[in-house]
Amino acid sequence: MKQFDVVIVGGGNAALCAALGAADEGARVLVLERAPAKQSGGNSRFTAGAMRVVYHGAEDIVRLAPDLTAEQLASSDFGTYTEEQFMGDMARVTDYRTDPDLAEVLVSRSFETLEWMTTKGVRFLPIYGRQAFKEGERFVFWGGLTLEAHGGGEGLVESLTKAACAAGCDIQYGARAMSLVQEEGTIRGVRVVENRAERVVAARAVVLACGGFQANTEWRTRYLGPGWDVAKVRGTRFNTGDGIRMALDAGAMSWGNWSGAHAVGWDLNAPPFGDLAVGDGFQKHSYPFGIMVNARGERFVDEGADFRNYTYAKYGRVILGQPGHFAWQIFDQKVLHLLRDEYRIREVTKVSAGSVEDLVTKLDGVDAARCLATIAEYNSAVQQDVEFNPNVKDGRRTVNLAVDKTNWANTIDTPPFEAYGVTCGLTFTFGGLRINTRSQVLDEEERPIPGLYAAGELVGGIFYFNYPGGAGLTNGSVFGRIAGTNAAKDASAGTPRG
Repeated sequence: MKQFDVVIVGGGNAALCAALGAADEGARVLVLERAPAKQSGGNSRFTAGAMRVVYHGAEDIVRLAPDLTAEQLASSDFGTYTEEQFMGDMARVTDYRTDPDLAEVLVSRSFETLEWMTTKGVRFLPIYGRQAFKEGERFVFWGGLTLEAHGGGEGLVESLTKAACAAGCDIQYGARAMSLVQEEGTIRGVRVVENRAERVVAARAVVLACGGFQANTEWRTRYLGPGWDVAKVRGTRFNTGDGIRMALDAGAMSWGNWSGAHAVGWDLNAPPFGDLAVGDGFQKHSYPFGIMVNARGERFVDEGADFRNYTYAKYGRVILGQPGHFAWQIFDQKVLHLLRDEYRIREVTKVSAGSVEDLVTKLDGVDAARCLATIAEYNSAVQQDVEFNPNVKDGRRTVNLAVDKTNWANTIDTPPFEAYGVTCGLTFTFGGLRINTRSQVLDEEERPIPGLYAAGELVGGIFYFNYPGGAGLTNGSVFGRIAGTNAAKDASAGTPRG
């Protein structure tokens, strides 16, 4: 039986960063990816590849994106995004529940981790298309989210996979880890099912990085609540909570926001699971510039409460809670040029009309008369003396509505009008395992389980209720590298730390 120093369970961003971190320490590394090669990469492959990172100006951006031209630099206002801002966003959007120690590691090591990833062949580029609007001759970035991996999530996974193979890591596809091998309290390997045959893989340390339980219909309904069985899954169908289950069976402590999840507005007629041909194109995130109505024809949320980076991950749950589990996003001609590229894909649930009266009759499942009245009430409540500015929270709002819009409120009165049908798209779940700052999995007495580490979506305690856009991939990279590095160090020492 061949023995590895470190076995990584999973094949996405967190898992591959763990593999590279372990390889940097000279470890013999095996990566077990449940999915076949063509569907590998976990949820990471379905993302747009945006990564939230601390930076202090254009000089830091250039260190992460050296391909930028002088012309691009001259026409870009990147601003800054400090550790204080990142920590503040983590605290604010999680209602101050994020684990402060883990959040500090995430924030303080974000830049160095992305810089390390560039040495592995990952390329980063500014997100001109989604995170910057032009003011005069310059692109102004907003919302603390500035960089994405070249090629999106698919490009990120491909770059990391190539680097892992070049580093000598063994990657086995279609290999599903089912349980942990534990001897006298120490993890010694994993039991794997491949082609319906079970085998044991021995290891000095194991890193679990195989995602949350969002693709497990039973667990979704059990932990997130009624109605979540009908939510669409944005990403892979293989993230069914295997890593969480294995660790709990081995005595790990469950931790974090088990009733919470990253859930967004997703095309009403998207398939049950993610489609790699479309990627994240089913998402619909330009709602701050329009209004959303439910089946009753009523607005139900403040579309302009904050930059979409800080609201989109929680509004999917709100949409799921509406009658029929759907909503329509409505825009007029004044803001159509601001809609993100995902609104222009072929696979879209869209209606358009030359008048509001015609538009509301085309909104499938919506009370047209009430919707028309809602739009009229909204238009009358807009404070039009405040200038509209998509680059800042402009304070252009409505007044005296049951649900006011507090920024970017424009009247809906200029044809053509467009509306997009959305439902809930579930990205990943927030509940999982408890780890320490070394990425060691803790047992129910808060002691590290010797030989067991974890990173990525299956770690609990970092995100609650909501999350800042782009923090998920950064979280996976930071703690993936930490987990792989420490697993390899402990394995080489011969006796895993407990």
